[in-house]
Amino acid sequence: MTTLQARPARSAAAASAPGRSVRTPVVPRIAAMTVMVVFTGYFLFPLWWLLVASSKTRGDVLGTNPLWFADLHLVDNVRDVLTYRDGLFGQWMGNSLLYAGVGAAVATLLASMCGYALAKYQFRGREALFNVVLGGVLVPATALALPLFLIFSAVDLTDTYWSVLLPSIVSPFGVYLSRIYAAASVPDELIEAARLDGAGEIRTFFGVSVRLMVPALVTVYLFQFVAIWNNFFLPLIMLRDERKFPVTFGLYTWNSQVNQIPELNTFVLVGALLSIIPLVVAFLALQRFWRGGLGAGSVK
Repeated sequence: MTTLQARPARSAAAASAPGRSVRTPVVPRIAAMTVMVVFTGYFLFPLWWLLVASSKTRGDVLGTNPLWFADLHLVDNVRDVLTYRDGLFGQWMGNSLLYAGVGAAVATLLASMCGYALAKYQFRGREALFNVVLGGVLVPATALALPLFLIFSAVDLTDTYWSVLLPSIVSPFGVYLSRIYAAASVPDELIEAARLDGAGEIRTFFGVSVRLMVPALVTVYLFQFVAIWNNFFLPLIMLRDERKFPVTFGLYTWNSQVNQIPELNTFVLVGALLSIIPLVVAFLALQRFWRGGLGAGSVK
């Protein structure tokens, strides 16, 4: 009994030794915080520079501190960009919202249905079909641009909204992620229970399975939205009418004309700042569905 009682006493004395229980976790925490602060600054630095540069006149951009404000002209610059050539920049933003918003929504719907079918239905050739989808993930989008141009040229759809919108609704990565998540988060017992209650396959999918797949679907939507928004090469080869350009390609055309029209330099900076606002809004608006979807999945 004496020996057994002495051990806790020694452990308590060791735990109460000055500095021993404090120094060990502090150093890793400081190191982790330092790394996070450094990388946060690294990612936010371009945004800060863009905000500062967008608030200056063309002369101030070249003649003042590039990392700090001079005379604030942000509101005037934004107004000039939005009114230039009868609101051409606003047309580009609307086109990008159309391409990215509608394309990502349709792509997410198709990817979720395909992934769910591959995860929950047994049929011949299922694994072969899934391997084809995985092969599509590995193919870069630029490699498909020229074949797509030839296909759309054959059906006379180049220089139309469809030439950019239709290729955007295909997401092999979305199919892959939807299958993996559906297999892990949608119990077969829950599907059978819905069928026993008289629900059809479509009602079971939209009424039960989709609710459990919300985190994956939001991820697919955001990935596809950003990919379509930043898509440059496909509009480059498909579109000729500048009124149909997305904002990324439109800003590129302005930037290529800076030598002939110097004031476009400021317009490109301000336009780039405005073009990232929908991406930030999309991430901030949809991030709550990750938490909500995960909670719903755990309850189910």
